[in-house]
Amino acid sequence: MRSLLNSLWAAVVLGLTSLHALAAHTQVELLLPVETARPGSTVLAGVHLTMDADWHTYWKNSGASGIPTTIVWDLPAGLTAGEIQWPVPEKLPPDELTTYVYENEVVLLVPLTLEADLKPGPLVLKASVAWLECKEKCLPGSADISATINIGPETKPSANAALIRSWQEKLPGSADGLAPRAEWGPGVTNDARALILEWNSTNTAGTADFFPEASESFEVQAGAQALPAEAGKIRLRKLVKKFQGDWPKQISGVLIEKSGTATAGYEVALPIVESAAAAPAVNAAPVQALWKMLIYAFLGGLILNVMPCVLPVIALKILGFVSESKSEPRHIRKLGLLYALGVLASFLALAALVIGVKAAGHQAGWGMQFSNPQFIIGLTTVVTLVALNLFGVFEVNLSGRVMGQAGTLASRQGSAGAFFNGVLATVLATPCTAPILGTALGFAFAQPAPTVVLIFVTVGAGLAAPYVVLSWHPGWLKFLPKPGAWMEKFKIAMGFPMLATALWLFSLTTIYYGERSWWLAVFLVFISAAAWIFGVFVQRGTSRRGLALAVMLAVLATGYAWVLDGQLRWRAPIQDSGADGPLPHAPEGYAWQPWSAEAVAKARADGRPVVVDFTAKWCLTCNISVAPAFATKPVIEKLKQLQAVALLADYTRYPEKITEELARFDRTGVPLVLIYPAAASKPPIVVSEPLPYPAPYAPALLDALNRAAP
Repeated sequence: MRSLLNSLWAAVVLGLTSLHALAAHTQVELLLPVETARPGSTVLAGVHLTMDADWHTYWKNSGASGIPTTIVWDLPAGLTAGEIQWPVPEKLPPDELTTYVYENEVVLLVPLTLEADLKPGPLVLKASVAWLECKEKCLPGSADISATINIGPETKPSANAALIRSWQEKLPGSADGLAPRAEWGPGVTNDARALILEWNSTNTAGTADFFPEASESFEVQAGAQALPAEAGKIRLRKLVKKFQGDWPKQISGVLIEKSGTATAGYEVALPIVESAAAAPAVNAAPVQALWKMLIYAFLGGLILNVMPCVLPVIALKILGFVSESKSEPRHIRKLGLLYALGVLASFLALAALVIGVKAAGHQAGWGMQFSNPQFIIGLTTVVTLVALNLFGVFEVNLSGRVMGQAGTLASRQGSAGAFFNGVLATVLATPCTAPILGTALGFAFAQPAPTVVLIFVTVGAGLAAPYVVLSWHPGWLKFLPKPGAWMEKFKIAMGFPMLATALWLFSLTTIYYGERSWWLAVFLVFISAAAWIFGVFVQRGTSRRGLALAVMLAVLATGYAWVLDGQLRWRAPIQDSGADGPLPHAPEGYAWQPWSAEAVAKARADGRPVVVDFTAKWCLTCNISVAPAFATKPVIEKLKQLQAVALLADYTRYPEKITEELARFDRTGVPLVLIYPAAASKPPIVVSEPLPYPAPYAPALLDALNRAAP
C-alpha cells in the first residue's frame, strides 16, 4: 500500500510540474557556519527551508505519501558533499495515511569536506534543491541556491553558526546507552506481524514512538501501542506489513521520546530476534529454512571449487595428488583430511570474525576482509612467495623458517602443505560468491552465533568435499598422469596462474593507495631478491651462508623500512572519496551513475526501469562475468530502448549503506543485480547469480530487462 501511494504521489508531482511557478510557499537558502575555513576541515552546511503557515515538507521517509527533499550539489574542485543529516521530524496523522514532515522550517545539514591542498581565496558553493510542499494540496518546488566561502589559514564563524548549531542539536542522537532491542511479537499472518521495541527510557513520564526508515519490501505502520515494561524502560508494539521477500532481519529508524513540546530522537539499526512467545506462531519454518540453507551452503561451497578465485589452488592440489599417487592409501587419506581441516579451520575463523563484528554492533559481510588494505598487502606478499617457490627460486625444507613458512607452505607436499592449501583456498575463495551460496550466507549473517558457525562449516565441507572423496578412493588416482619429470615443468607452469593472482591482488591496492601503490611493486622486488638470495646462497650455497643470510635480512629490512613503511605508507591508506566520485570499473557502453536509495526512488518516481549492479573491484565474478555481460551489444541496446537508469553500487570499500541494502535482499556480498520494473508498484527482480566464467550471463539480464519493461 505504501509503495502504491508513493507511486501515485510521484505521478501527481510530475503532473503538476507546470504549476511550479505557484509553488511559492517554501523559501530556501544555503547557510554556512563559517565565513572562512581552513583547508582539510569539514564544514556543516545547512539547507534552510522556511514554509508558510500550515505548509510542510518531508523527512527522508515521507511515509504513506509525499516525497523527501533532494539536494544536488555543484561544488568546486576540492570539496566533497556527504549524506544529508535529517533532524527529527513530526508525525502527521491519521494512522492510515501517516506522513513524517517538517512544519514551519527545517535546516537539512550536509557535511562538506575540504581537501588539504585547497588554495586560499573565495569559493562559490551551489546546489539544486527539490521538494514537495503540502497543505490541503501538494505542489512541487525547486530552487538553485548558492553561498561563498573563503579558504584561509584560520576558521572564522559566520552569523549563521548559532542557527546551524541549534539544528545540529535536533539531529537524532546515539542510542548506545539505551540498550535498545527489537523482537518479533506473538502472532503472524501472511503479510503482517507484530514488532516489539524496548529500550531504557530517558523520560518515562513522556510518550514514545518509532519512526522507521523507508523500505520497498516491508512497512512499519504508523500506529504505536505502549506495552507494560520494567521500571525505567519503554516497551512499544508496532505492526509490520510485508510486501515481498522474507520478513526483515533488522530494522532501522529513530526511537522517539516526547515530553510536553520537547522531542528527543535516537538513531538505531537493530537486528530483530525471535522471542519465545513468537516462536509457536511460525511453527517449523525456521527449522525447514535451516535445512534448506544447509543444503545451499554445501552446494555453494562445492561450486566454489570451479570459481576463478580458487583455480590456482586447485592446480596445486592436482599436483599434490599426482605426487602422492604411489603413496600408501592411509597417507593419502591423511592428506585429504588435513586439507579439509585447513578449510574448516579457516571457515571457523571467518565465522568468529562475523560473530565478533556483529557483537560490536557493525554490519558483517562476505569478503569484508578485502576492504582492509593491510590484509591485501599481506596476501599479495604471500601469493608472490608461493609463485616464486613454484618457479624454484627457493625450496621448502624444515630449515626454511627465515623466509616465513606462510608464503611457501602452499606449494610443499606433505601434512603442512595439505593443511595450508586448505587455508589458502578459503582465503582466495572469499572474493567470490558461487550461485546459491549468497542465499545461504545471507540467511546465516542474520542468525545467532551457533547458526553462523554451522552454515560456515557446511560451506567449508562443500569446498573440501571433492578432495576428501578423492583421497579416500585412491583407486581413482589411476586416471591422473603417472609421476615423472613432467611434474617439475608442471610445477613451474603453475607458478604463472599464482603470479597472475598476485598481480590481481596488487591491482586492488590502487583503491587504497592511488599512485603510491606502485611502491608495493618495488617492495615485491625486494621480497623476490631476498627469496633468491635465500635459495641460491643459503639453501644451495656451500660457503658464507651466514653472510648471505645477513644480506637477505638487510634486503628485507630495507624493503620494509624504506619502501613499505616510508614510501607506500601502508598503514595510512587514502580516504574514500565518497559515493559521488568516479566509477572506474563500471561496465562499458552505457552511462552508469553511483547508487543511492534516493537515486532509485527518483528514477522510479519518473517511471523509468532501474538497474542496480552491486559489485566490487576485488570481486572476480563481478568483473569477468557480470560486467562483460552488461557490456554486450544486446544488453546495451535493451538498456537504451528502455531508457533505464543504471546505478553502480560499489562495494569495494565495504560501505555500510550498501551492506544494509544487500541485507535487505538476504545477501552478504557481491555480485548482486537488481532490476526495478518501470511500474513503481512492482517489486525488484533479483537476477540469478552468474555461473563461473565463461558461462553466459547476458541472457539472464535480458530476460529480467524484458520483464521490467513498461
